[in-house]
Amino acid sequence: MPLKLSLKPGEKFVLNGAVVQNGDRRCSLVLQNKASVLREKDIMQASEVTSPSRHIYFPVMMMYLDEAGAEKYYDEFLTRMTEFMSVIANPAILAECVVISKAIMGREYYKALMGCRKLIEYEDERLGHVSTGLSEDGSAE
Repeated sequence: MPLKLSLKPGEKFVLNGAVVQNGDRRCSLVLQNKASVLREKDIMQASEVTSPSRHIYFPVMMMYLDEAGAEKYYDEFLTRMTEFMSVIANPAILAECVVISKAIMGREYYKALMGCRKLIEYEDERLGHVSTGLSEDGSAE
């Protein structure tokens, strides 16, 4: 199934590991086959890994962007997810952690990444998090 991307002027995205930037006008791209695509708003830099949920998001993002090398990020994901789950009591968030873990096991990295955003939102709501990283709407803070 094709994926249609509508891009704002100057918007960046990663396509199979390559950073691509749109020109000075809005445009649409249609990807006809499976590819790893991540919009600029969903890309987290290592310096933005400032909380437990972001420590989960980052290795999942790396697995998605580098599927061939996913194994090297898996241990970090597993450690961080285990730590996170050991201090969370909210049943809905624990269930989301299970969904994320199952997605990772099924190599559905994008699905896991979107689940990780829910963990970030939950954490930000509880802690009043205002540092750099992904905000509730996925944009960089």
